Amino acid sequence: MEKVVVGMSGGVDSAVAAYLLKKAGYDVVGVTLRTWQADDGSEGRCCDIEDARAAAAVLGIRHFSVNGTSDFQRHVVEPFTRAYLRGMTPNPCVECNRYVKWEKLLYYAKVVGANYVATGHYACVIRLPNGRYTVKTAAHAEKDQTYMLYKLTQEQLAATLMPLGDLAKSEVRQIARDAGLPVASKPDSQEICFVTNGDYADYIEKTAPAACPGEGLFVDEDGKVLGRHRGIIHYTVGQRKGLGIALGRPAYVKEIRADRNEVVLSDEPSLYSRALLCGDVNFMSRPAPEEGETVPCLAKVRYSHDGQPAVLTAVDGGRIRVVFEKPIRAATPGQSAVFYDREGLVIGGGVITEVSPSPDR
Repeated sequence: MEKVVVGMSGGVDSAVAAYLLKKAGYDVVGVTLRTWQADDGSEGRCCDIEDARAAAAVLGIRHFSVNGTSDFQRHVVEPFTRAYLRGMTPNPCVECNRYVKWEKLLYYAKVVGANYVATGHYACVIRLPNGRYTVKTAAHAEKDQTYMLYKLTQEQLAATLMPLGDLAKSEVRQIARDAGLPVASKPDSQEICFVTNGDYADYIEKTAPAACPGEGLFVDEDGKVLGRHRGIIHYTVGQRKGLGIALGRPAYVKEIRADRNEVVLSDEPSLYSRALLCGDVNFMSRPAPEEGETVPCLAKVRYSHDGQPAVLTAVDGGRIRVVFEKPIRAATPGQSAVFYDREGLVIGGGVITEVSPSPDR
């Protein structure tokens, strides 16, 4: 039997992934990463060790917990805080997958002599005729998680199994019930795993009070002062509710100028853009394009975005310029733009650094 290390978060998806792999004949070892722990001892929502251990006991597989708190702090929590202080809106799950979960799981796989690691993500790992690995969108689009996986390396993908890619969530829960798994009806976690109370801004103010710039100015696109804001970490591009200002008309956050401690408000049409610049780029289905080379794609600018036709152009410094056929709404610096082909294969992705209303800028 080939051995596989399954990352078990304590939720139903990873428990069913372990069940399916055992049923397929693998020697399954369950591993739960302890990624974060609050001062009061509470743990992040992505590392419910007791629930994972209970599921492993029902499955009759070995289970271990592995400490990843220092790596999680360095690669996820600290960059998350720095990004908000720079007026950006980060994707902590993308960074965690690349630099914490897969790194720790693969390390532990070597320790126990496992051939593969596996997770309960809704996606499919594909090896292409060109020899490269990528992820393909799940059969049921409402649960597809490829957007959060675009940073995985070729080495990580080559050793990864994702057995839930062709299943609907309802099917996964039914499998869990039939297998007698105690997490069969456990709700999905929708929040940032390490922000257990309040919201992310409260967390940043508590953990990095000296770095928070405090109150500043709301301004319009021409720089006219409209009022005062609570601090840039409380806002994100596209936000309308909770601004704390009444202008007698709908107002949206168009831009956050961290260097001036300003939040720019405008009307809804101003949120639309045609071009993006991305850095920290990773390519999956193909090598990175040469400078000046163009690549057609469908690009998603947030997890819930349907994706729109666009053309990628490699520019200087390994960055990618993305020009959309039609304007897209509320593209946000700090979020990821992920590029797909027409078959749902991930070409690659990067972190949005600049947004422009014009395709020529």
